[in-house]
Amino acid sequence: MENNLTDRSFWKSFWESKKDLIFYLKPDYVFGDILAGLIKKKGIKTAIELGGFPGYYSIYLKKYEHLTTTLFDYYVHEGLVKQLLEKNGLQEGDINIIEADLFKYTPQEKYDLVLSFGLIEHFSDTKSIINTHLQFLKPGGTLFITLPNFTGVNGWVQRKFDLDNYNKHYIESMDPAFLAETCKALGLKNIETYYHGKYTVWLENKEQKSAIAKAVVKAVWVGVKVASKLSSAKSKALSPYIVVKAEM
Repeated sequence: MENNLTDRSFWKSFWESKKDLIFYLKPDYVFGDILAGLIKKKGIKTAIELGGFPGYYSIYLKKYEHLTTTLFDYYVHEGLVKQLLEKNGLQEGDINIIEADLFKYTPQEKYDLVLSFGLIEHFSDTKSIINTHLQFLKPGGTLFITLPNFTGVNGWVQRKFDLDNYNKHYIESMDPAFLAETCKALGLKNIETYYHGKYTVWLENKEQKSAIAKAVVKAVWVGVKVASKLSSAKSKALSPYIVVKAEM
């Protein structure tokens, strides 16, 4: 797809460069409380995580919410998925796995819940990438999408110290109002879009960055962290994530 800002080789290199991928998922894993509320409210039984390798949410939802879950990604290293399953007290086969191109795949079934975390911002046609999610969604099903917010302090950090990574993201998509309008144009209903999370900043592959970059980022984190204690409000400047919830 021409509007894709990354390719399979990028993701293969990205994941192979990562350390500490295998860890125990705690009950309070990020977004877990929101997902638990949706599952209880909607009586959700099945879910598919798009672009989700190594499967953190597929495993989390299987482990804590007892859903039938499927991990879908363009690149899947099944050995790492197996390690992550075992680390979390599960075994091979406890989640379903589909390795395929999202834009060429024809779904064999529909799901109550379709999720993606940090996927849609890698495409410059936001409407098109969200629309691919809908082919997996049952009528009346729930769409749940999150993406990073690079329009505030964290975005400044990315631009200054990891421009290559920053350029792999479609910054224009990081706007709750724009995302709500896009979902509305796709015929979705009960749409909610909002900034989420307490202030933080990060760098991908931080250990590979210069000492100066690490020092500056730490100083920014500490300085803004202290200032942000004056307000707990979620905001464009400080919140690390954007959440999208909608129904078919």
